[in-house]
Amino acid sequence: MLYVQNKFYKMDSFEINKVIAAVLMVALLVIGISKVSNLVFHVEKPETPGYAIEVEQVVSKDNITNNMEEKLVDIAALMAMGDVNSGEKIFKKCAACHSIVKGGKNKIGPALYNVVGRKVGAVADYKYSKALVVYEKNWTFEELNGFLIKPAKWIKGTKMAYAGLRKEKDRASIIKYLNQNSDVPLSLP
Repeated sequence: MLYVQNKFYKMDSFEINKVIAAVLMVALLVIGISKVSNLVFHVEKPETPGYAIEVEQVVSKDNITNNMEEKLVDIAALMAMGDVNSGEKIFKKCAACHSIVKGGKNKIGPALYNVVGRKVGAVADYKYSKALVVYEKNWTFEELNGFLIKPAKWIKGTKMAYAGLRKEKDRASIIKYLNQNSDVPLSLP
């Protein structure tokens, strides 16, 4: 029923069909006009551009500085910034994927007890990415620092999706905390 000017009208199926047909015709008309206009006003792109733009590649000093900082880190100064208690608090983010207790089970990531000084990809019952399996280094303070900055950039192909720790103090604290959670902690640089 349709209410128009204080009167009720009962719409029969023929009137409903007319309304639906009108809506469909408008939709088809819009689509048809679009297709026809594309045919009429078709513009072909030229095979060669009208003019070439030459761009000089500039290497910024910031990029060079950032790359040098990543490679030349004074690890002794960095580790002096860290605090084991802060590292324990920061590690709570990591605890969702890693265990740190002696004899702890692997989670999404491998167990990290005894990680400092251990060969990369050495936990026997954990399935590492190929990138970590073939990475022929140990988890030194320097390696952990580089990896924790941005794991995917440090070891390309790692399946660790963590974005990384930007703050040096946070990285140093985590590394100190990881070092402490070991049978034989390494001496700090």
